[in-house]
Amino acid sequence: MSFRLAAYAVCIRDRHVLLARHVRPDGARNWTLPGGRVEHAEDPFHTVRREVREETGYIAEVRRLLGVDSRLIPAAERAVPGGSEHQNIGIFYEVRLVGGRLRAEPNGETDDPTWTPISEIPDLRRSSLVDIGIALARSRPATGRTAPVPVGGLIQH
Repeated sequence: MSFRLAAYAVCIRDRHVLLARHVRPDGARNWTLPGGRVEHAEDPFHTVRREVREETGYIAEVRRLLGVDSRLIPAAERAVPGGSEHQNIGIFYEVRLVGGRLRAEPNGETDDPTWTPISEIPDLRRSSLVDIGIALARSRPATGRTAPVPVGGLIQH
């Protein structure tokens, strides 16, 4: 089984959410929240700030921890042929932008960062992370956990 610990930014402003388009190795694209893998010995708090800067050009300030999502992805549902099951633990933070300017990630796995109206999210091909982040931002559960987001159709792992 593979494992990934990641930190994600939820930045909502004027009923728009900051998204970036993830480009998979097979060329498929889907919208996701800015964020990514926690590097060895890195604090997730610092990861989310680094990832926002890398993927969008903005400088982010962490406002609060929104929650944690732990998801086990069966091998049959992964995009990696012949791969094993995978556990992803995502730490979601509410962030506020304090500087920088919007730009694409140079030579990265994401492109086209944009402010997307929340009302348009259901029509986008997106990572389940988007729905999880928005649900956490809206409900702010005391446990830091929201109901699992079903995957399929426009919602991808």
